[in-house]
Amino acid sequence: MCIKSRFILIIGIFLLLINRNFARHIVGGEIYYECIGMDPVNNRVTFQFTMNVYRDCFSTNSAELDPEAQIGFYVQNSSLNYVPYGTADVKLSSSRTLDPTNNNPCIIPPRVCVQEGVYTFTRTFDIINSSYVVVYQRCCRNNTISNILDPDKQGAAFYVEITPEAQRLCNSSPRFKNFPPIVICGGVLLNLDHGATDKENDLITYEFCAPFSAGGQNGSNGVGKIDDCNGVMPNRFNCPPPFKTVTFLSPTYTSNTPLAGNPVVKIDPSTGLITGIPEKIGQFVVGVCIKEYRSGVLLSVVRRDFQFNVAQCDIKVSARIQADSISKDQEFIVNTCGNNTVDFINQSIKKENIRSFDWFFRIGTDTIRGNTEHVKVTFPNIGTYRGQMILNKGVECSDTAFINVNVFPGINANFNYSYDTCIAGPVSFTNFSKSGSGNITNNDWLFEANGQSTLKDPSYIFKTPGNKAIRLEVRDINGCIDDTTAIIPYFPVPSLLVVDPGIFEGCEPLDVFFENLSIPIDSTYDITWDFGDGTFSDRISPNHTYQNKGLYSVRLSVTSPIGCHTEINYPDWITVKESPKAAFDYSPEILSSFNNKIAITDYSLRAKTVEYILSTGEKLRLRNPVYTFRDTGIYHIKQIAIHENGCIDTLLQILDIEPKVTFFMPNVFTPNGDGKNEEFLGKGATEFMQNFQMTIWDRWGGRLFTSKDPNLGWNGRFDNTGEFVPNGVYIYTLEYNTARKKHIELKGFATVLR
Repeated sequence: MCIKSRFILIIGIFLLLINRNFARHIVGGEIYYECIGMDPVNNRVTFQFTMNVYRDCFSTNSAELDPEAQIGFYVQNSSLNYVPYGTADVKLSSSRTLDPTNNNPCIIPPRVCVQEGVYTFTRTFDIINSSYVVVYQRCCRNNTISNILDPDKQGAAFYVEITPEAQRLCNSSPRFKNFPPIVICGGVLLNLDHGATDKENDLITYEFCAPFSAGGQNGSNGVGKIDDCNGVMPNRFNCPPPFKTVTFLSPTYTSNTPLAGNPVVKIDPSTGLITGIPEKIGQFVVGVCIKEYRSGVLLSVVRRDFQFNVAQCDIKVSARIQADSISKDQEFIVNTCGNNTVDFINQSIKKENIRSFDWFFRIGTDTIRGNTEHVKVTFPNIGTYRGQMILNKGVECSDTAFINVNVFPGINANFNYSYDTCIAGPVSFTNFSKSGSGNITNNDWLFEANGQSTLKDPSYIFKTPGNKAIRLEVRDINGCIDDTTAIIPYFPVPSLLVVDPGIFEGCEPLDVFFENLSIPIDSTYDITWDFGDGTFSDRISPNHTYQNKGLYSVRLSVTSPIGCHTEINYPDWITVKESPKAAFDYSPEILSSFNNKIAITDYSLRAKTVEYILSTGEKLRLRNPVYTFRDTGIYHIKQIAIHENGCIDTLLQILDIEPKVTFFMPNVFTPNGDGKNEEFLGKGATEFMQNFQMTIWDRWGGRLFTSKDPNLGWNGRFDNTGEFVPNGVYIYTLEYNTARKKHIELKGFATVLR
């Protein structure tokens, strides 16, 4: 392809570092593992990990790679939560600056800089039935990213899981073969090999996936803590998985369409080839997940998180056609199955610069030519044919699309089925599919969302009724595919009615949940429950309360929408025992710190024994006990009434022992030294008195004495130390709070006589 190109550099592709800890520089990373040894005696396995971290080094002020990466190890517990298993501070092993070229001599990349840091470390694990997870968390991403929400407020979590199966097999994870391009052109067809290799040659699939988000801006510029979960270097102990994923700006961008595009940018699940045409200029976060399988068991998931930079390119022409695939050397591969006539659709870009189309197809010794934008060619026989489509032939910036046409025999998908329409059982499928190339290599059956098979003639048991859409897709050795779908009306009754009541015996009133485990049944079936007490239900799995004692039979009847019927009777299935009735009272009704003794009277019915449990923890086993409370406050008394058959009933009552305060003031005192009535002092129950204050005033409003102690009175002197006041009448004010925060205020006269 001859292209004279220039890039319009996106202003602010990479941001500067705010400070040493707040680094808008993360552009990607991934973690791999390799098994390097097993210890079968001690049931342990050792892995070597390689973590690649990619940073924006465009500015000299950009954050450096961490000299030590803070790695966290976690193990998944039985509750599917992750708990810390250990940590490692891993030194940077090596670093390099990556080449930003697109391997196209006509394209000059902008001045960008991406640096790769490599961290390697080993770890030995006990082989367990849970997954280990290895994680590196770091903030932050560039704020110019176009496809996610608040990119500069979140970082990344680079993550790899070691499944129990991977531990037992001493498995090594897949590795990406290539580094993703630093710069790609908007409006130009992508053909990026994002494939991987695997040491054990396990089955590998590829998909776009949502990158993880970790950390935030806390700790930057001295605000917040650096190791908060929302900090620039999250704490490994306090911030375990699971992690949130970045929020894509839908509907334009999703985890499956991170670059959008027209046609949409997608990844081949089998090869990892990324194709499509990105239309938007900017920076885009992309996640690629590799899933590794062996014998149908998932061994590992490797996640690559990377920032794609899409720039504007000035392209003259680019030859391309609609094809089934594109090889690494830009050969467009077109396959046709059972049809020798092929419509070749021109999808070349920059049509305003295209002056001519020249098509050439070699058929034996002959050459078929065409000069229109699109052409239709009929090939004589099954076989492989080669061709070209040349734009602007003989002109300086022409371009050529090389074409490989495979004409394969046809393939036809076909099947039938058989089953008992009334009684639930397996549905048998017979495959009649045929291919002109010989044997069919793949039979992919889809019975329902979680029901698949690859057998030629499978059988399947449906757990739910309904009109089932059965799809069969067949593939032959040439990759030719055909599919067919048939609708099966599946409405049998269960071959066996299975009911689990959870409880078979209990005390009245008895709540029973009748769980219907019969399959297939849904709301379209007529269902009748007879609980044996004169009540019925039409629910699939009903709740029922038996109010009275007795022995009850239960009957279940089921009729399908097509009239098939079955029923079952459970004679004398549920036993409901007689229950007592708890009832008691106490006296007196009003209780206080002066009156804290109660008498309990039992009024229960059908109780062989009763006992009382107080909120103090004490138990009273007399039917009519007497009890004295040792303190004030709110108390609970629960009566437990026990029938001779063991059934129990309870009743709870609440008592209030009020903390009382009484206080009385005299009106005369005689401070004459005879030892009698020497102080002006109140009397009463002051144990629960709070915030006490008494003040003595003369008739002109002068303060003579203040006491905050109810046991300290006035002796007739100024502040109890000065000269005696003359005989006469003085004023006192008094205030305090009760234990229940009631405020009391008193005012009266204090007469001094000598």
